[in-house]
Amino acid sequence: MIVSEEPAHGAAETAFVPTGFRAQNRFVDPAAEPPPEWTAPTPPRGMPAIAPPQAEQHEDPPPYLDLSTVALLGQRKRAPSHGWRKWLYLASFKLINPGEGRKATRRQVLVTQVQRPLRGCYRIAVLSLKGGVGKTTITATLGATLASIRGDRVVAVDANPDRGTLSQKVPLETPATVRHLLRDAEGIVSYSDVRAYTSQGPSRLEVLASETDPAVSEAFSSSEYTRTLEVLERFYSLVLTDCGTGLMHSAMAAVLAKADALVVISSGSVDGARSASATLDWLDAHGHQDMVRNSIAVINAVRPRSGKVDMGKVIDHFSRRCRAVVEVPFDPHLEEGAEISLDRLKPHTREALIELAAVVADGFPGAKRSAG
Repeated sequence: MIVSEEPAHGAAETAFVPTGFRAQNRFVDPAAEPPPEWTAPTPPRGMPAIAPPQAEQHEDPPPYLDLSTVALLGQRKRAPSHGWRKWLYLASFKLINPGEGRKATRRQVLVTQVQRPLRGCYRIAVLSLKGGVGKTTITATLGATLASIRGDRVVAVDANPDRGTLSQKVPLETPATVRHLLRDAEGIVSYSDVRAYTSQGPSRLEVLASETDPAVSEAFSSSEYTRTLEVLERFYSLVLTDCGTGLMHSAMAAVLAKADALVVISSGSVDGARSASATLDWLDAHGHQDMVRNSIAVINAVRPRSGKVDMGKVIDHFSRRCRAVVEVPFDPHLEEGAEISLDRLKPHTREALIELAAVVADGFPGAKRSAG
């Protein structure tokens, strides 16, 4: 007997509800919105896809590989220049190279800073209210250090109205003075012309002497100093001016107006420090505040463990007023007061002078100031 599943005609239809496998919705109407898992981004695998370049974009091609010696062969370790490192290097027939020590590395950094390129002429004024603190000596040694390390021309001008002694710091090659230079200024058209008026030392520093007669040198006015600079700026990269002890003498106004850097000299004594501080006070009171802030204080001829002056407090005083403070130790060769040879200076003195030259170079136009 076959039983029909169809409902009888006229009877109420009963809804069919599938169960089990049939209950799973495995087929979706294509017209309906696709499920989110179909449109989810594909996880990145392997190399990322590179978008094709657009026609309107004009990117620069990648740079070529650097073919410099350092890039291809590496940076060769610098051979030690002195001390036990040098002896080990030589004793091993140059097979063991421990490299430079910390002091030598710092020295090289300072030398590199001194050699910083300079466009145009940079003018440095060295002054102090007190005599006998080594102003002329610092002018000569700073100029000699700059001239020996740099490759350009450096000249120091004696602007002291009271029979300056700057020309005595180098071998005298000519009796000409700044007065002769001014007299013949119109005829000076080349470096060989101006060289006839200067004396040059072993360091290549040149000195333009002042008049030996105080009565004549007193007439050296601001306009004459300006004319002297106009001649020197054409042939020299660095011009140092050894100023007199008086801030009110005739040429000082032009010296301060033309200076790019100011070096104030003090001794390690109480009166020397007070005089140097008074120099800064005078400059502040006469509208040179920026020059004071950018000035360099030099504490000269400092003897180790001598006297009762607290040098730490002296340094702290000037470091709050000036851009930098440099100590130059006492040196027997400089005490002689004769011609200066950098080779005869003590190592600590040479290091201090190189540091001073580096601080000066730190103020060159366009230079980034060193921290600390």
